[in-house]
Amino acid sequence: MSTATGRALHVVLPGDVDDPASPSGGNVYDRHLCRELEALGWLVHATPVAGSWPRPDPDARDRLARVLAAVPDGAVVLLDGLVACGVPDVVVPAARRLRLAVLVHLPLADETGLEPALAAELDSRERETLCAAAAVVVTSRWAGLRLAGSAPDRVHVAAPGVHPAPLAPGTDGASRLLCVAAVTPRKAHDVLVRALVPLIDRPWTCVLAGPLDRDPGHVRRLREQIDRAGVRDRVLLVGPLAGQDLDAAYRAADLAVVVSWTETYGMAVTEALARGVPVLVSDGGALPDTLGRAPDGTRPGLVVPAGDVEALTAALSRWFDQPALRAGLQRSAHGRRAILTGWDETGRHLHAVLQRLLPR
Repeated sequence: MSTATGRALHVVLPGDVDDPASPSGGNVYDRHLCRELEALGWLVHATPVAGSWPRPDPDARDRLARVLAAVPDGAVVLLDGLVACGVPDVVVPAARRLRLAVLVHLPLADETGLEPALAAELDSRERETLCAAAAVVVTSRWAGLRLAGSAPDRVHVAAPGVHPAPLAPGTDGASRLLCVAAVTPRKAHDVLVRALVPLIDRPWTCVLAGPLDRDPGHVRRLREQIDRAGVRDRVLLVGPLAGQDLDAAYRAADLAVVVSWTETYGMAVTEALARGVPVLVSDGGALPDTLGRAPDGTRPGLVVPAGDVEALTAALSRWFDQPALRAGLQRSAHGRRAILTGWDETGRHLHAVLQRLLPR
């Protein structure tokens, strides 16, 4: 494989990319990719740009415009889509003199809870931005198909990797549930709580680990829902976890739960599988593909329709009540763990895309 030794790469990131209080799959992906591309010989110049992306105020737009203006003509630039896709008036002119690749973690209009008019506006802005880019990078085949209309010949997949991790011992093999996700409407925590309430007679605890500041109104309503259901001591909103605290949460988990309305990948799924923890997922977006199959063809978890409370209750009931099912899913999760790919492979995919943008 050829290298890009000595080649500069300018990477534009959200302002909170390194904020431990604001973890997200996109931020984790961005940090890993910068490291992997440096290891492959790129001279990475990473610039976080603060702003309420994808709908920034004028000051944030000006900051982004100044960052792009400072990049030399013809340079290769990798833009996080959260920053780039809502401001085509800033990005499209820059695309005329720079070699731009846009990394789309989630299509802007796919965020749950948007007013239809706003979703349509964001979708239009994103399409304009992506049509101007020399390359579009997505995190799954599903996302690639979703965006193929915006840049049909320029969409490339670089799926997230995962670090190897020790097998999780769990708690008692059944009762500890873990959901790692920012508490926002798209992550469907409210659906999960509704599904758990009919199972109040089972001995379970559900830990919700993720930022609580993305949508304060939604968090307030979720707390009220938990209080009304009488499960405050069993559904635990613990805020964002990182490092050893997050590792400890995974070590104690018997079953991970990711039932978002949609995901373009779902890194929490492979983080759990890397520890041999089965995962209950919705069929939202790429989640079933991310869950995947073990080498013997079995599923390392369960799949339910997104938003279907009764189906989720039934799946959880099967998990709690059927030891043989749990044992089979755990074996499958161990098998899936053995074939997960690392961040080095993600880096090689993105490296190949960026290589094509270099002047010959």
